[in-house]
Amino acid sequence: MKLAIFDLDNTLIAGDSDHAWGEFLVEQGLVDAQVYKEANDKYYQAYLDGSLDIEEYLGFSLKPLTQLAPATLEKLHADFMRNKIQPMMLPKAQALLAQHQQAGDTLLIITATNRFITQPIAQALGVAHLIAPEPEQDSQGRYTGRITGIPSFREGKVERLKLWLAEQKTPFTAHYFYSDSHNDLPLLLQVDHPVAVDADAKLSAYAQAQGWPHISLRDA
Repeated sequence: MKLAIFDLDNTLIAGDSDHAWGEFLVEQGLVDAQVYKEANDKYYQAYLDGSLDIEEYLGFSLKPLTQLAPATLEKLHADFMRNKIQPMMLPKAQALLAQHQQAGDTLLIITATNRFITQPIAQALGVAHLIAPEPEQDSQGRYTGRITGIPSFREGKVERLKLWLAEQKTPFTAHYFYSDSHNDLPLLLQVDHPVAVDADAKLSAYAQAQGWPHISLRDA
């Protein structure tokens, strides 16, 4: 059996769900618009530059979750899916997922965006397995603003994947990994079949030098 691993943001969807969630909170009037937007944009640029402090960013991005009840968050996320995520869905990404499914491959999304945001997106894409930063919840189901375990970012994706693979009963004979970001080079270098997808400039140059495939899921 083969394992097909996918980054989420700007790979399977045409945008960054974490940044979009921050924009959504601003639009809903749930955070200080100017302060939050500036910080949200700053962290996203740091991610693009390859200088993001993931622990600091997760503290920022998870804080709004602590201020709302689970039922309220569930409703907000449904609105977020409808207004922000659905327009980002890519038919060619869904076709690629279907291609791997039809081949009998196991599908896995691995993302640096926390599970609260990404679990419903993975479900909408029909992908049962998800590795993401795990927001901590208390006994009443409210978010604490902390995470549990290793954030799945850069080298953390490699570590989290190793832990996930150790839990699987069936060994995989080959591993594919599709990503747009140079931040994913640590994991791309570990798999049998690395594939750049609508890649940023750094990853595009590296993929070309290595002779890796570079595909687009956005082209008509």
